[in-house]
Amino acid sequence: MFNKIIRRLRAILLELDNMLLRYVGCIPSHHIRRFFYGIQGMKIGKGSTLHMGAVFYDASKISIGQGSIIGENAVLDGRDKLIIGDHVDIASEVMIYNAEHDINDPEFKAVIAPVEIRDYVFIGPRAIILPGVKIGKGAVVAAGAVVTKDVGEFEIVGGVPAKVIGERKIKNPSYKIGRAAWFR
Repeated sequence: MFNKIIRRLRAILLELDNMLLRYVGCIPSHHIRRFFYGIQGMKIGKGSTLHMGAVFYDASKISIGQGSIIGENAVLDGRDKLIIGDHVDIASEVMIYNAEHDINDPEFKAVIAPVEIRDYVFIGPRAIILPGVKIGKGAVVAAGAVVTKDVGEFEIVGGVPAKVIGERKIKNPSYKIGRAAWFR
């Protein structure tokens, strides 16, 4: 009984934290949002930008490298480790999950697995990345794709479920993504 009460209290605190982070995501200042996300334990590299409206589930397990951009209304799941590399461009309304339900389990239990996105990856608008996926350096995920399996370095994937549709020609990227939009 005591363990059940403790689990319930933890769940309530996590939901309260998620609600506060959602409110922070509406503040029209990149610098203020970044400050509050850092207080919650999110690691954000130098020059990285998180645009307005982003939603987080347990920010303390999210790590974002240098010079990366997280687009408007993105969902980043931190219920397990979420590692985003350097110079990653995550477009608007992308959803990255590392927890889901096992639909074949009689108790519909949660399945949790980390997600890793390496350097110089581009994820197009409204793509969905599912638990346990690793996306290799320089890979591209097309808009609207649902990524259920690992993506190799410099592969271009698209579709539902995502499949390889091409390969990126550039093999040694060194570009820098644009500067932070202060009020976006």
